Amino acid sequence: MRATSSLHTIIFSCALLISCSPNWAASPLETLQSLPDASLLVVDAQNQILHAKNIDQLFIPASTVKVLTALIALNHWSKDHRFTTDFYLDLSTNYLWVKGYGDPYLVSEELDIIVAKLKQADITKFDGIGVDASYFKEMIVIDGQGESFNPYDTSVSALAANFNTINVRIHQNSISSGESQTPLTSIAHTLSQGLPIGTHRINLGRAELGPKYFAELLKAKLNQSGMLINDNFINGPLPNNAQRLFTHLNSRTLEQIILSMLEFSNNFIANQLYLLLGAEVHHAPATMDKSYSVFANYIQQHFEWEHYVLVEGAGLSTQNRLSAQQLIDVLNSFKPYKHLMPMQNSQILAKSGTLKRVSTYTGYLNHSEHWSSFALMINQKIPYNFRKQVATELLK
Repeated sequence: MRATSSLHTIIFSCALLISCSPNWAASPLETLQSLPDASLLVVDAQNQILHAKNIDQLFIPASTVKVLTALIALNHWSKDHRFTTDFYLDLSTNYLWVKGYGDPYLVSEELDIIVAKLKQADITKFDGIGVDASYFKEMIVIDGQGESFNPYDTSVSALAANFNTINVRIHQNSISSGESQTPLTSIAHTLSQGLPIGTHRINLGRAELGPKYFAELLKAKLNQSGMLINDNFINGPLPNNAQRLFTHLNSRTLEQIILSMLEFSNNFIANQLYLLLGAEVHHAPATMDKSYSVFANYIQQHFEWEHYVLVEGAGLSTQNRLSAQQLIDVLNSFKPYKHLMPMQNSQILAKSGTLKRVSTYTGYLNHSEHWSSFALMINQKIPYNFRKQVATELLK
C-alpha cells in the first residue's frame, strides 16, 4: 500500500511539474502565460487594456523603479534644474573649501569647468583643500547595495566625483588611468592594487573615500592647470569665516542627467536623486527616512496606491514591491518625458530591470504612431532575452 501510494504521489508530482513547466517552444506571449511568477499589462493610448496577467500582484520591480524616481524628481525640480556646488576661500588658512549638495554628475569634464572658474578668481596657490559633505548624513545604508567593487554597488555622498568610481588600466608592471580626462590619484592607485591586467571600473568601496577622492581629483586638475596646491586635506564643517568664491551650476540639466541615468541604469544617480528629494523637502542632512516620506507622500497624492513597498530609489532592494498596474500608472504620468527612456529600437522605448531571478521591462510601444504603455514583471528564472522577445511580439 505504501509503495503504491508513494508511486502515485511521484507520478502525480511529475505530471504537475510538466503541466506547470514553461513551454519555451511556444510564442513568447504564450510562454509568458504559463509562468506562475509573472505579470503583464499593456494599455493603449486611451488606457484601454490590450493584454493582462496578474496585473495587481506585487513583484520585485528591480531597476524599473528608476522611472518613478525620475518622475518625482522632474515634477519637483523641473527638467531645466541644475544642481549646485559651492566653492569658498578660507582667508585665514588659504584653503580652498568645497561644500557639496549631492550633485550626482560631478564627472571629470565638470571639474575642468570648475578649474577654469577657479583660475578666473586670480588665485595662484592654495595651501590645502577642505570639503564639507554634511548635506548627507554619514554612513547612509541602502538596502540591496552590496560590498563588491562593482560600480552598481557604489556608495552615495554629498560630494563625489565620477559617480564615486574610478576607471583604471592595469599593465604588466604599471597602472594608468582608464580615461584620458581623469588623472590617476593616490586613492585610485591604492584601490587598483591586485587587479588583473586589463581595464576596470570599480567603486571606491567605502563611503568616506568619496569626498577625499573628489579633493584628490580636483587637486590633480588644478596642478595640471598650473595652479599650486599642497597635499593638506580636511573633511569637516565649512569654516564660518570662509569667503564664497562662486556657486557652480552643473552644465547638465536634470533632464540630461535622467537621460543618462535611465540609459545606463546608474544606481548612484538614482539614489542621489532619492536622497536629494528628502533633503530638499525635509531639510538637510539627507536621510533615507526623509526620502521615504517624500516618495510615500507623492504616491498618496498622485496614485493612491494601497499596497506597495519602496525602500530606495534605484531598484537595488529585493524588498521593493510594485504591480504591473502601478508601473502603468507611473508610465502614464511619465509620457511627457518618454523621450528620456532608453530606445531599444524605433518602436520600443523601455527600461529594463535585472536582479537574481528577477527580469522586468517597462515602457512604451509604438503602435501605428500611437504609443501604448506596457509593464512586464517576471520573478523567476528565464532566458535573458525573453522580456525583449515578449515586447517585440506585443508590437504585432
